[in-house]
Amino acid sequence: MRILLIEDEEILSNSIKNVLKIDYDVDQAFDGVEGELYAKQDIYDVIILDLMLPEKNGYEVLAEIRKEKIMTPVIILTAKDGLNDKLQGFNKGADDYLTKPFEKEELKARIQAITRRNNPDFYKNEITFKELRIDLSTRKAFVRDNELNLQGKQFDMLEYLINYKNRILTKDQIFDKIWGFESDTTTNVVEVYASGIRKELKKFGYDKYFKTVRGAGYMVGGKD
Repeated sequence: MRILLIEDEEILSNSIKNVLKIDYDVDQAFDGVEGELYAKQDIYDVIILDLMLPEKNGYEVLAEIRKEKIMTPVIILTAKDGLNDKLQGFNKGADDYLTKPFEKEELKARIQAITRRNNPDFYKNEITFKELRIDLSTRKAFVRDNELNLQGKQFDMLEYLINYKNRILTKDQIFDKIWGFESDTTTNVVEVYASGIRKELKKFGYDKYFKTVRGAGYMVGGKD
């Protein structure tokens, strides 16, 4: 699961990242413009957003990403604790609001709660598409009772596509989500991994659901 942390206080940002990186992949942005740019990639499971940011404040960032139909859950993290501040945050599209100072365990609990609310299957440790089943706890994938031989990020890529089944994900989205912005490799790696996944699915007739949309990206979906 990938989290975007938009917080301009570098010491606090690094402290939060150190707590969360045990369980999540965390990308950091240190101003509103950079944060909005990252958020618009639409590759995150949760966004943690400070309000008092340089370049562009958190309210503006939140309003802009909601305008772009990006519905990633957003937790506002701020020193502004007035009722009007909270109401404005929720009216702009926030899902939760946590005031500074805060206990890091509470932040982790709120992330878990918001994830559970938006993706109930996540905490079942299993996601499915027809008879294709992904076991998140063991990192194994099956078609019916047949295990797929998926290596490393092949599993992550298939999981991502099934989580967004019937939706086209661009090569850039997949690359940024699975490999990250700071990866030394190139987006061509996505094609290589897609080919490997397709070969495994083909053994059980499920390659027909793993679609390459020319000029757009990849998708898991379709009818029999």
